[in-house]
Amino acid sequence: MAPAPHLPRRVPIDAYGQGRFVFAGMSHGGSLLCLPSGIWGWAVAAVEEIDAETLAPVLAEAGDIELLLLGTGLGPWAIPDALRRQLRDHAIVVEAMPTGAAVRTYNIVLGENRRVAAALIAVE
Repeated sequence: MAPAPHLPRRVPIDAYGQGRFVFAGMSHGGSLLCLPSGIWGWAVAAVEEIDAETLAPVLAEAGDIELLLLGTGLGPWAIPDALRRQLRDHAIVVEAMPTGAAVRTYNIVLGENRRVAAALIAVE
């Protein structure tokens, strides 16, 4: 993770596609982690790269997260049981879905002021 978030607060995602995300008047190329501490770049380009190491920033903020939405790119992905258990051990419920659905769900849940985070793989 970079030394400073792109934006040090939670905001909805305004648009996505062409390998980018738009939020709070900013545009970011590549994947994103939307955490309670802010929005961060995420060096994950494919579901095969999602593991406890790439989700370490999520686990570090587990006390402030009740739901993690995994945006898996264009297609579905079955979360490995070991990863699901590790997140559950930190009291985090995880749901995986294509990135578009994850962005829409994140925005709704964020609007409800719930303790949500999202790990979103950029899509073309």
